Amino acid sequence: MIKVEHFTFNPLQENTYLLSNEKGEALIIDPGCYFTAEQETLQAHIALQNLTPIKLINTHCHLDHVFGNKWVAETYNLELYLHKDEEKVFEWAPAFGLTWGLSFDNYKGPLHFLQPGEEVNLGDDALTILFTPGHSPGSISLYCKAQHFVISGDVLFLESIGRTDLPSGNHPQLLKSIQEQLFALPDDTVVYSGHGPATTIGHEKKHNPYINTY
Repeated sequence: MIKVEHFTFNPLQENTYLLSNEKGEALIIDPGCYFTAEQETLQAHIALQNLTPIKLINTHCHLDHVFGNKWVAETYNLELYLHKDEEKVFEWAPAFGLTWGLSFDNYKGPLHFLQPGEEVNLGDDALTILFTPGHSPGSISLYCKAQHFVISGDVLFLESIGRTDLPSGNHPQLLKSIQEQLFALPDDTVVYSGHGPATTIGHEKKHNPYINTY
């Protein structure tokens, strides 16, 4: 059984996700901890829950989702997992950080590329990789069929969608990802987004003003 927790970090109010199981194994997804106090908050919570992080994953590599990659990797001896099409965005992230006045050191370890349809295991539980580009060229979502939730990164939000005016953004592609990948999931699927509160697929089909197919 996967426990989903999130922490809202950095000036861009990004949601960092910590997924754990009853054995104390954990996944860290999109660590956005920028300030030392944020790193300490995440580390203290992991220690308090007696968790052992086993994998570091990026849904995509915009700066606010990767600020904490290097720190997490060094603190927990982890390597980074992402989609191959996100590699260039990952490499550009520190330069974009400078334009926002948010300098940071990028993770420099090995990269492991996740494939659509591949499963990421957390003990006996599994998350399926969905390829959901548009907000970013290699954006992925992680779907837990057994527990009816998806970690969507910045693809889909509560009554909103990811922006596509950043470099490599593609609005038609984003809408296609939502309609063909996320809206194909059951209506009761909880959507844990990269910013803001959780929602459900059913709610977004009915109330999202940016998607008029449903």
